Amino acid sequence: MNIVYAGAPAFSVPPLQALLEAGFAVSAVITQPDKPAGRKGTLTPTPLKAFAEERGIPVHAFAKIRENVAAVRALGADVMVTCAYGQILTREVLDCFPQGVYNIHASLLPRWRGASPIQHALLAGDAETGVTVMKTDVGLDTGDMLLVRKLAIAPQDTAGTLSEKLSVLGGEAIAAALSELARGTARFTPQGEEGVTLCRKIEKSACLVDFTRDARSVCNLIRAMNPAPVAYAYLRGKLCNFYFAEPAEREEDAPCGAVVRADKTGIYVCAGQGAVRLAEVQPEGGKRMRAADFVNGRKVAVGDVFGGQA
Repeated sequence: MNIVYAGAPAFSVPPLQALLEAGFAVSAVITQPDKPAGRKGTLTPTPLKAFAEERGIPVHAFAKIRENVAAVRALGADVMVTCAYGQILTREVLDCFPQGVYNIHASLLPRWRGASPIQHALLAGDAETGVTVMKTDVGLDTGDMLLVRKLAIAPQDTAGTLSEKLSVLGGEAIAAALSELARGTARFTPQGEEGVTLCRKIEKSACLVDFTRDARSVCNLIRAMNPAPVAYAYLRGKLCNFYFAEPAEREEDAPCGAVVRADKTGIYVCAGQGAVRLAEVQPEGGKRMRAADFVNGRKVAVGDVFGGQA
């Protein structure tokens, strides 16, 4: 089985590594073009491209894969595997691969079809998530499912830690799925209409913390936006990013967003229901730090209010 692998971010690297370690023949990698990065705007390859080049795998960086169908067909592969590739595949692209195109999707389909399944699982307070290997069609994550692997979401998980776990699980899943395909034992399950949820790319405006919401929802938002695009609010007119928080008991009545306790254990902020213990923050112009260090620096005190405006 001759495989082409398409992806771009760090999330897509472990599954490719898993395929190579399992002995699959990956003849080419398709990824996004190099992009400017850093203050100097240095052209930087995607993490997948960097990994593939280290392994000596030919790399093709198409700005729009749908405009390079002839080049894709010329690769002569039987199968394409996609993982966080970020481009829409047309019927012409899908038809380049006689044994199909298979996507590693970071959710338990049909829940959280779309661009941000990991963040939305955390936002919704889901108890579990996982990866689904599906046969790609022209719909949005609507293809038949070949294999599903589940994963419990830990209370301490953020989008970053959950992404790392799901990336590794995705590697295990795609290696198992392609083994079934190679043996001729693959069985496909159509996605039902029950339980379908959709998730779009998250905009920065959705990361503003509303402390009038209940504490659990606020903490879910903060965990879901870590490490990017990062939840935030304003304190004394200055932006403050939040990286981790936990629900806490509301010990006294105060306006939503008001700091009711600030000590070595963290910063406690009143929410619509309960309180939020901020554990890791980043003040405007400063470094990411423990909330306790923010308190020690006398940057926040009881009575201060986190709000939605500068």
